[in-house]
Amino acid sequence: MADQTARHAAPPGGTPGGDGGMPSECVKVESNIDKLKRRIVMNSRPLKRIFLFLTVVFVMFLMHAMDLLKVQDKVHPVIFPHFERQRNPTFCSFRRLSPEEAAEEDLILKSIAWPETPPLRPPRTIDDSSDPAHSSFVILPRAGGGQWLVGDRLEVVVNMSDFHGRPKKYGGDVLFARLHNRALDAGVAGEVLDHLDGTYSVVFPLPWEGSAQVEVTLVHPSEAVAVLRRLNREQPDRISFMGLFRSGSLIETPLCSVCLRPTRRPLCDFTDVRTGEPWFCYKPRNLSCDARIKHARGKFTEALRAREEKLFQRGVNLKVFIQASGPPEVTVLSRKTGRSTAKSGRVVSGASGFYHQGVWRSLGETPVRHFNTTSAVAQCLRNKVVHMYGDSTIRQWFEHLINVLPDLREFDLHNTLYSGPRLALDPVNGIMVTYRCHGPPIRFTVPTSELRYIANELDGVAGGANTVVVFGIWAHLETFPVQIYIRRLMSIRGAVVRLLARAPDTVVVVRNANPKNLTLFDSQTNSDWYSARNNKALAAIFKGLNVHLVDAWEMTLAHKLPHLLHPEPPIIHNMMNVILTSVCSRMR
Repeated sequence: MADQTARHAAPPGGTPGGDGGMPSECVKVESNIDKLKRRIVMNSRPLKRIFLFLTVVFVMFLMHAMDLLKVQDKVHPVIFPHFERQRNPTFCSFRRLSPEEAAEEDLILKSIAWPETPPLRPPRTIDDSSDPAHSSFVILPRAGGGQWLVGDRLEVVVNMSDFHGRPKKYGGDVLFARLHNRALDAGVAGEVLDHLDGTYSVVFPLPWEGSAQVEVTLVHPSEAVAVLRRLNREQPDRISFMGLFRSGSLIETPLCSVCLRPTRRPLCDFTDVRTGEPWFCYKPRNLSCDARIKHARGKFTEALRAREEKLFQRGVNLKVFIQASGPPEVTVLSRKTGRSTAKSGRVVSGASGFYHQGVWRSLGETPVRHFNTTSAVAQCLRNKVVHMYGDSTIRQWFEHLINVLPDLREFDLHNTLYSGPRLALDPVNGIMVTYRCHGPPIRFTVPTSELRYIANELDGVAGGANTVVVFGIWAHLETFPVQIYIRRLMSIRGAVVRLLARAPDTVVVVRNANPKNLTLFDSQTNSDWYSARNNKALAAIFKGLNVHLVDAWEMTLAHKLPHLLHPEPPIIHNMMNVILTSVCSRMR
């Protein structure tokens, strides 16, 4: 059963049933009028009776009109029930928040706020924006002097300039930083601090012995971020969605979204009755709302203004390396002769982990176990039920397990591979793995009977020590105002809290977004800036819960492989090690 219900919206001016004849109330009114007129003429009663008569007629007419309005209200429901728009100056619809959630949302919005950037209006041009070719970074000397040691913190200062070579006076650029050693297949992400004056600090842990080379990348100039911010505010419908409505041979495909532009056309309301998550379609002209059978992605509408595309040029200002003004690398020595350098890397840093010999190692308290054989993976998941919910980056994990475990066989449920639901069973080891995509907005073609919200699915999970729940939702919501993402995560969090209350031993794993290969199109639809901001919101919302985070962002950023929407197998293998460590942390 689908999680959404349709409330009909009939065309304006319709009347409820009837054969076109005069309503009985009107016949009675007309009859009373004739009788009263005759009495007035025959008896010449005082004018006050005429006034009384007119008053009675007016009241009867008013009561009849109110009855019609009540019927029309049933045919034409309020277009946006249960949603607030005052707090969000946009044409999008938002799930209503409790006072506590509203206060929390305000705090999250403040914590993820990005510096404002002066607009590129005449006389300012693209040449006044950040230019990686004229910018540089420098490695600061070690605090206290001497040689670099494993466990130290390496600090780098980045100085941004525009295309004229003039130092920038404000911040807001999107920078990535990585420390790596190709020979050791080692890498770690740096933490970037914006000083809001055109300079940035980057802090790296030094977790391995040997050479460590700094790499700084300009992902977006601050002027491009101003464009991305405007797109989500003014053009959240630049990727459209459609509903397929069908009755016999009659088919209609109206637009659907949480951000439908106001028109006089009535809407079909497919708001989820349990979570309150909004979703609407323009009502088909000749079909009812109940005739919807599929959800699909529509087209992309270019929303950039004149010359704004110059802010997203590959090889110029889109994911371009910034050169060092001095030596780009340092040599790191071991603190103690004979000590394992990979295990000694416990430093105070924002990084969650690092690669060494191609293997992801945690910088936290819990070391990551390595499940390098089929038997090790099967032993960890024996007698387990693993439920996976989310987008295609979660589906990638489902398919990885099928490829790794030879006895894990997928059953053909005659559904699309993209959306699911999908089911795989390993009868030898008693393993069951499921996958289902999240609810709209989603850029897949999905039968409406299979559109499910993660929160509702979690409420249907019994849970327990042999149950693992994995979810991730991010890529399909990045063109919308961030409040829509925050509120979706709050809804999911509520379901997680309920699950852990009834079954505390359930293992819950959440995945954040990862950086991607960016083009002009990708920047407008799935920019790394959108992902980084949403990741901060996700971390804040699930903070303090017994939920295990797979930091896909750092695990992709720190790796030598290129950034892709769907990370390559070596990265996926390491992500699976993190998941299995969470599942089997009690096993020896």
